[in-house]
Amino acid sequence: MTPERRFSSFRDSVARTRVLVVGDVMLDRYWFGDVERISPEAPVPVVKIARTEERPGGAANVARNAAALGAPTTLLSVTGEDEAGTALERLLAADHVRTSFHRDPSLPTTVKLRVIGRQQQLLRIDFETAPSHEVLADKLADYDTLVADCDLVILSDYGKGGLAHIASMIERARAAGKQVLVDPKGDDWAKYRGATIITPNRAEFRQVVGRWRDDADLTAKAARLRADLDLAALLVTRSEEGMSLFTADGAAHFPAQTREVYDVSGAGDTVIATLGVLLGAGADITAAVRIANEAAGVVVGKLGTAVVTPDELD
Repeated sequence: MTPERRFSSFRDSVARTRVLVVGDVMLDRYWFGDVERISPEAPVPVVKIARTEERPGGAANVARNAAALGAPTTLLSVTGEDEAGTALERLLAADHVRTSFHRDPSLPTTVKLRVIGRQQQLLRIDFETAPSHEVLADKLADYDTLVADCDLVILSDYGKGGLAHIASMIERARAAGKQVLVDPKGDDWAKYRGATIITPNRAEFRQVVGRWRDDADLTAKAARLRADLDLAALLVTRSEEGMSLFTADGAAHFPAQTREVYDVSGAGDTVIATLGVLLGAGADITAAVRIANEAAGVVVGKLGTAVVTPDELD
């Protein structure tokens, strides 16, 4: 990567880029332990827990990635009035993320508990309930105020119900002249129409457009989808095949960084956060995608949801 395209070229501008992240948040809990025997009750390993960790997940991981790169970041979401919601606020404050949480006493905060034995994930347990429409309506009212005070909006859809009004959110942000990046979920992408960029992974993209025969067929399908949804760009993350960027100028492919893959969870959060802060800082989209691709190569070498720092990109 040429010097003018490295992250260091944009650090000062990133520090002035106000990012608003909206979406489904969750608390990622990790229980680490040793496996020395099989249970006599059932053919399952017995894990003796030695330590625990908590990290922000979902849209909260996007926000902490943006903040880790130096961008002033605000996170708007819905949580429960519970211990997990309080833990998220505490963790995000330590990560320098400003939070605007709507605390619903009838809604448990989404928690994903992972049990790790000998550095391998043995089990994941999810605790989640969709938020009420009343809470979502209140969040939409706050959204307008926060959009006016930001430079860029990232909508992180994890399909948990926190973005029920995403079509209106995109419309309002674009009307305010803001770029809008969306990490999509599910097969109904009409609700993302008018976004600046959406960043599906390979499986999510295939679910919407079907399989493709080769790169030419992939490019054709991407072009049709981009036109149908009125997107400025479409970025498909393709795991070991790297990333593919589709714009009005055509397709550009970025090979995966040659690093050891340890854990891919949260890599998409890092990609959209890095892409967003760089676009907000004035980087052209090709440079932003190249650096986001490098960031993905760094974060997959870490366990669980993690962040990339400016020094790791320079």
